[in-house]
Amino acid sequence: MNKFVLSSLSLALIGAAGAAHAQSSVTLYGLIDTGLTYTNNSGGHSNFQQASGMLNGNRWGLRGSEDLGNGLKAIFVLENGFNLSTGKLGQNSRMFGRQSFVGLSSNQYGALTLGRQYDSVVDYLGPLSLNGTQYGGTLASHPYDNDNLNNSVRINNAVKYQSVNYGGFKLGALYGFSNAAGAFADSRAYSVGASYTFGGLVVAAGYLQLNGGGSTTNSGGAVAAGDSTFTAARQRTYGAGASYAFGAANVGLLFTQTQLNDASAIGSTASGTTSGLTLNGGSARFTNYELNGRYAITPALTVSGAYTFTDARLNGASPKYNQVTLQTDYALSKRTDVYAEAAYQHVGSTGNSGITADILGVSASSTDTQVVGTVGIRHRF
Repeated sequence: MNKFVLSSLSLALIGAAGAAHAQSSVTLYGLIDTGLTYTNNSGGHSNFQQASGMLNGNRWGLRGSEDLGNGLKAIFVLENGFNLSTGKLGQNSRMFGRQSFVGLSSNQYGALTLGRQYDSVVDYLGPLSLNGTQYGGTLASHPYDNDNLNNSVRINNAVKYQSVNYGGFKLGALYGFSNAAGAFADSRAYSVGASYTFGGLVVAAGYLQLNGGGSTTNSGGAVAAGDSTFTAARQRTYGAGASYAFGAANVGLLFTQTQLNDASAIGSTASGTTSGLTLNGGSARFTNYELNGRYAITPALTVSGAYTFTDARLNGASPKYNQVTLQTDYALSKRTDVYAEAAYQHVGSTGNSGITADILGVSASSTDTQVVGTVGIRHRF
């Protein structure tokens, strides 16, 4: 990362002589991920493409802090998402669509921030899933990213608290306002989460609820139309997981469930889902079980993989998704790596629902199976 630091001395030179200024810093950072991707069935055709962000979304951002004294800091993050292949803005063409918030951070009490932010399921359960790390990314997501572990949905108008580390224990909570007069529950969100770390063991749990997610009547809500994976009157996502690191290896186990009420659609340009599947307006459910692991063969070479079973209920059917994801990654330096990754998904028990295999990041298959392979390069700055 390139860090630009304005010291108290330089601030004094710029400002009035002798004026007292707190130390502040601003960091420019980013991630660029691109490669070549093959899909055996994308809408009924095989496809070979130059793809942007197949593992991790491309971004650049500014992260800053100002020391206010007595362990208190002002903090902010402005993070832009974009498509490297076309140069277009991501997240429905937002300037800072990935994150944009400002707040205060205390060494004793934690951080309180306001703006567009990630929920507690992303913060606490995401790191325990293969797709929430650099070792699996988007292709390892659960079907449609139904539990948001791939950060598909950000929360607007959010007030968020994250605690300090209390002997390995951390907790957080978020509330996203609808910002609509007379429609308090039209597109609002709330979330809580916690984790505990002891040696190589990490355990965590999280909960997210969206009311009016994908709202077409409140474009300024917490999660409005075009920003939500699901269009539903209510979405409840919860889960728990654990991971254990020993030597060069790490293994993890994760359970999540998403319940939808009055659900009408799956699919959003902002979230990255491309299914466009219409739901029948009733209830739906996704229950995900994931086993994952990774091993550092050398400090530079890592192999990782995950198996996910998803038991769903939607459109009068009970589809069963089985997905295997494998990745190998080689670090050319601390900031640049090359990778190869493959994902296979099969869905059964679909009946006449029209549900097909659908790996996140590519268009849905026309059959009950789909295979995706990608090779690429990833650079951080």
